[in-house]
Amino acid sequence: MHRRAILYALASAALFGLSTPAAKVLLGTIHPAILAGLLYSGAGIGVGVLRRVRPRVFGVPNAPQVPLQRNDVPWLAAAIAAGGVVGPLLLMFGLARTDAATASLLLALEGAATAIMAWFIFRENFDRRVALGMACLMAGALVLSWSGAPSMHNVAGPLAIVAACLAWGLDNNLTRKASLADPLQIAELKGLVAGPANILIGLSAGASIPLSFGLLAAIVVGFLGYGLSVALYIVALRDLGAARTGAYFSTAPFLGAVVSVAVLGENVTWALLAAGALMGLGVWLHVTERHEHEHMHDAMAHAHPHVHDEHHQHEHRPDDPVGEPHTHWHKHDRLKHAHPHTPDMHHVHRH
Repeated sequence: MHRRAILYALASAALFGLSTPAAKVLLGTIHPAILAGLLYSGAGIGVGVLRRVRPRVFGVPNAPQVPLQRNDVPWLAAAIAAGGVVGPLLLMFGLARTDAATASLLLALEGAATAIMAWFIFRENFDRRVALGMACLMAGALVLSWSGAPSMHNVAGPLAIVAACLAWGLDNNLTRKASLADPLQIAELKGLVAGPANILIGLSAGASIPLSFGLLAAIVVGFLGYGLSVALYIVALRDLGAARTGAYFSTAPFLGAVVSVAVLGENVTWALLAAGALMGLGVWLHVTERHEHEHMHDAMAHAHPHVHDEHHQHEHRPDDPVGEPHTHWHKHDRLKHAHPHTPDMHHVHRH
């Protein structure tokens, strides 16, 4: 397993998990659409500054990140529409009608939505252990969302959050298609496109941009919980695939729920504990998965930071960089072998 990618996924989850209760607080003074726009604008602006000040956050001198390629643009545009516009609007609507602890745990469904789409639409591999883990995550969310007497008042919020998770699940799978490109560039574009779009939606609904501390707070929360989180998530996507990265990202709601209870004073209920136990079991099943079999690598060509491991045995041109890791355009010949692996960008074979 790729330990660094797992750490990136968990760090991404932690940043996003902390942003949920913070957004819940800000919703008291900022319109949901405006808040969604400010969060993504903060992500785009903050990551844009970071990208110019520290462009090699995820690389070394000989291994810079690769800019977006032309064939990446359609995938990223669709991802921004789903995850940068539709998802945040649904989340802000749901947060306004759901307590933060419940909302935080419901967001674990993003991992399930990501995995189901990855398995059945984008054809990533899975087995019974992985499927059982996702079933536990969904069962926990069901226990949580249906606690209490069902009514339109207490169902509308959770349903909106579930719909947001579906939008982000699609976003994650589409973003994976472009994940070899510079993660800071992708996160910057997502923020700078989705942010203004959401703000315009809010302004057209009669809301206004607050000229207060809430504006600065939303920008900071957006940079950390959306900008940096998205960049870390993209790096993890390269090595883990969409479904596995989504599983590790499912730890985000637990941290968000803990903060909601500890900081916002929300109650700990039996439903919350039961849902947390089910979701915890689901995440554990994914963390302890091992996948190994004989597989075939088809020939391909691309550019990304790499070292000369068993998957990278190519010749160098005179102008290619020396030292490892390094970045340059290279080709992969067909290769058949067996070893433990995840559905990374080099393991897209059928099962």
